[in-house]
Amino acid sequence: MPSVSDIPDVAAALFTSQHRAVKLAGKRALSKAPLGIGSCFDMSEALKSTQRAGAHPRTCIDPASLPRWSRATCTYMLRTARPDPAHYVRKGGGSLVQPLAGPAAGAARAAAPRPAPPRAGAYRRRANPPNTAFRRFYERGDLPIAMEHRGMKNVIRWKVDLAKLDYHHYLPMFFDGIRETQEPYRFLAVQGVEDMLKAGGAKVLPVLPQLIIPIKTALNTREHSVMCIALQLLQKLVLSTEQIGEALVPYYRQLLPILNLYKAHNKNLGDAIDYGQRKATCLGELVAAALALLERTGGPDAFINIKYMVPTYESVLR
Repeated sequence: MPSVSDIPDVAAALFTSQHRAVKLAGKRALSKAPLGIGSCFDMSEALKSTQRAGAHPRTCIDPASLPRWSRATCTYMLRTARPDPAHYVRKGGGSLVQPLAGPAAGAARAAAPRPAPPRAGAYRRRANPPNTAFRRFYERGDLPIAMEHRGMKNVIRWKVDLAKLDYHHYLPMFFDGIRETQEPYRFLAVQGVEDMLKAGGAKVLPVLPQLIIPIKTALNTREHSVMCIALQLLQKLVLSTEQIGEALVPYYRQLLPILNLYKAHNKNLGDAIDYGQRKATCLGELVAAALALLERTGGPDAFINIKYMVPTYESVLR
């Protein structure tokens, strides 16, 4: 069974991965803070209360296209436009509606545009508004943390002892911030989760029910970088203390559907080398590792529950 040391430092790899993506690969840099003045007194702009992370896009339906209740037949009937007499077929005009035959018919069918099937959009990135509780409390100055810049990497300087911290209040808040994509919120949230899991011990298990919704929300954003961070922190959560794996079994219905969707999300490179596995950026590998860890630590009922939610999963213990 892997240990916590086998999982790389997630927060320390954020800056190096971002540097490789922007400077070397030429990808788009992360968006800056909403105000963009770089001051420590920046405040995020207020968002609409209807914006929710990982939400389905709303479908706009024209009320005129909905069926209406008919008192005459006591059923719902679709509205149809009144026929126009100018479009009636008149005497001697029957040849206009006769189907084509022979080569002309084939040419007409080839020239006609074929409707393409609609895209399901299962892997499409969903909304991820910057309205986390971690961002709100950090900008208000209610979190006992500060950024400490060091030579090798940045760390968090805690203003209170972690043993005296209220995990029921702070740990769910930090987990809510792992879906952030702007700095310094993303680094502070991820590094804070790692520090609290490392020093939490027995204080993590009672807080587990409050961590399910933030983890599920981060996974439902369908954003590649956010999902990679969430899967690595999920493994660290399982390995942080005993009985976490068994306590997670009742919550498989909330966490595993999105893992089932990305279980085979690997790159088909042929005989090329994919360095994403070493850099922990391959979703398929992270999902496989997370499912295997859940089975090893989930007790005797883990496999049957994983198999129910992920039908293509094969046991690593048999």
